Amino acid sequence: MPRLNFGAFLAPHHPVGEHPMLQFRRDLDLVEHLDRLGYDEFWCGEHHSSGWEMIGSPEMFLAAAGERSKRIKLATGVISLPYHHPFNVAQRMVQLDWMTGGRAIFGSGPGALASDAHTLGIDPMVQRDRQDEAIGVIRRLFNGERVTAKSDWFTLQDAALQLLPLQEEMPFAVASQISPSGMTLAGKHGIGIISIGSMSSEGLNALPTQWGFAEAAAAKHGKTVDRKNWRVLLSWHIAETREKARSEAREGLLRHHNQYIVGTLQRPDAKPFSDPDEAVDKAAFSDGASATIGTPDDLVARIKSVLEISGGFGTLVGFVHDWANPENTMRSWDLVARYVVPEINGYLAGLRDSQHFVATNRGVFDRAKEAIMAKITENEAAVAALSVTRGSRLGDVASASNVPDLDKARAQAGRR
Repeated sequence: MPRLNFGAFLAPHHPVGEHPMLQFRRDLDLVEHLDRLGYDEFWCGEHHSSGWEMIGSPEMFLAAAGERSKRIKLATGVISLPYHHPFNVAQRMVQLDWMTGGRAIFGSGPGALASDAHTLGIDPMVQRDRQDEAIGVIRRLFNGERVTAKSDWFTLQDAALQLLPLQEEMPFAVASQISPSGMTLAGKHGIGIISIGSMSSEGLNALPTQWGFAEAAAAKHGKTVDRKNWRVLLSWHIAETREKARSEAREGLLRHHNQYIVGTLQRPDAKPFSDPDEAVDKAAFSDGASATIGTPDDLVARIKSVLEISGGFGTLVGFVHDWANPENTMRSWDLVARYVVPEINGYLAGLRDSQHFVATNRGVFDRAKEAIMAKITENEAAVAALSVTRGSRLGDVASASNVPDLDKARAQAGRR
């Protein structure tokens, strides 16, 4: 099975009440932490209202993150294209690509919050068409074309980028919820997808159908789509034990759901939780629950299940939240890197096989012990030294598998 990439998605979802400057700095600390742990991608969103999501320019945030990291890919998750002139988006992404040494991923969407579109006076009915139109223009600009185009919301006149992306081909991805529009758009342009709707049980169950939309659209427009460019988003909080994970996440999960999902966004199907235990039970332990709150083994099982349901994808992206405090949140990402990533990707198979072979084939290695015993018994000084050697405790500190049985050797020497 192809190895799975791992990433993180910062909307962000930070509760109102904390110093914004410290929130920004802690988010940058997280990028640096994930880079050290070997994560592959970091995604950062764009929002202009709601209070909880206070990053208005993912490009600015990711440029700062680029100075604090070395290898992790930095993705806009996402730029809401209807809010911007396509030429300006293209220029900012090119600059980000150069400033990060060719690590930029261009993720786009139509705009997630109705309040953002209202602020800018944009009719929600035109947002997806505008995203489609802007992607076509930006791809042409990235290819070095000089573009003249006139739309009802932007004009380009002999427009060409004076600097092209550092990457020969900057990765593109579009956000997809449960509706087919995101997948269809990805297929039309032959680009990647990040499935955000998979954080709900309905979204998880829809994944196989969703990929079918992408393939059908790609075939219609003479393009191809590749599962390795498909990213699936999940929520988790991981600790050493399930009880500890529950304890760490319960209060923050209750606050996030009741104050943001229900109180701020007022999603029609969302009902407030009565207490922290209900929040954890319904989010992670009820029938159809989509979040994972538990141990690394719990997350491994969840990922394998989602891979099977979906038919496979290229990158698993974890949603960044404030369910736990900053220290336990960092610890959760650390545990995933240490135990989940190697288990999913088979990094440990050779080590386990080697350990098992050595442990179950002791007879093969007995001759090495015999060789050492032979040398000891040939040397009178060595035989004499056995009389003051205390027990066989040497084996507790020696790593060699051929340490002889010193008690047995002493007994043999005593009979000489």
